Amino acid sequence: MNDVHALSGAYAVDALDDLERIRFERHLAECDECRYEVDSLREATGLLTEVAPVTPPPALRDRLLADIATVRPLPPLRQEVAPRRTRRFPVLVAAAAAVVALLGVGGVVAVTQPWEDGTSNLEAGPGLTTPKAVTDVLQAQDARSVTRTFEDGAKATITRSKSLRQAVIVTEGMADPGDGLVYELWFQRDGRMKAAGFMPDGPDNVVLLSGDAATAEAVGITVEPEGGSATPNFESAIVIDFDQA
Repeated sequence: MNDVHALSGAYAVDALDDLERIRFERHLAECDECRYEVDSLREATGLLTEVAPVTPPPALRDRLLADIATVRPLPPLRQEVAPRRTRRFPVLVAAAAAVVALLGVGGVVAVTQPWEDGTSNLEAGPGLTTPKAVTDVLQAQDARSVTRTFEDGAKATITRSKSLRQAVIVTEGMADPGDGLVYELWFQRDGRMKAAGFMPDGPDNVVLLSGDAATAEAVGITVEPEGGSATPNFESAIVIDFDQA
């Protein structure tokens, strides 16, 4: 679901999966309209629980079954699925340049302590990473976060716990890297980049980076061919420095 505002109803009745809840709670912290809507829906839900059950009249079931027998069902609707838009790039460098242009290398950086601003409640979605490992990092007393906001509105937040020697990245609204391409993650240490995993498909993800984060100087995000690369494509590199935390 692309419109995060539309998740308010499902959130109010606890019907979101873990990844959708992560996405919506981060949005909820910044959206007064959605907070009001969630509060109103929860109040209405509470009132429904106070309504006494009503026993239907005995003849209702027989009447409904009789009506069903006289109604001709409509043919099933054919759902037209829009073809997935793909972007083909003649060379990897061109793809990387396009993504960097979309995100904007400059952007805005915000530094937070996740256990103070409420983001420590984040959990990973199914198949992304172990929820406990993620929450352990976000709830660690020494956890520090750096958020990069890009020119297209996308965000990437890196949270590191030196004591746990681990780091987590949370993204929102990341641009599609392109057909046959992926976002690869890297730890920078002593000026060298070491592969630390991949971002799954989709704009919003939570990933526990692979490797020792305690001595890393920064996290890099690059656009690479599917399967990754032995060395990063520096034409597409976005580097988020831990020193900012």
